[in-house]
Amino acid sequence: MMNRSIAREKAMQVLFQLDVNNSEPAEAIQSFLGEEEGNYFLTGLVEGVTQNQGGIDAIIVKHLENWTIDRIAAVEKTILRIATYEIHYMEDIPESVSINEAVELAKKYGDEQSGKFVNGVLSKIIF
Repeated sequence: MMNRSIAREKAMQVLFQLDVNNSEPAEAIQSFLGEEEGNYFLTGLVEGVTQNQGGIDAIIVKHLENWTIDRIAAVEKTILRIATYEIHYMEDIPESVSINEAVELAKKYGDEQSGKFVNGVLSKIIF
């Protein structure tokens, strides 16, 4: 069974792919997972971020300083979208968990500044 951290990481990878090559969310999840079984949390994140991307991006943009959303690397942008979705649309996840998970993903997939950047933007979003 896939835990939420793993589901979040896989959702990030699927959303990253969707950002690059505009396929359908369900199709992207299926092709990414192959034989592996998905779960409701992964599907919920991918579909939720996809369906609410305009609103999510508006929230992110409002909290950027000296940055435009177009300048943010795709990995960080995808991570910020997931965490912002969790913070604004999913009441069962504590904000601190969303931020910690996002920072860990940023450290794993981004460069050495990614964790600080993601943490800074998300900290502004929750206050």
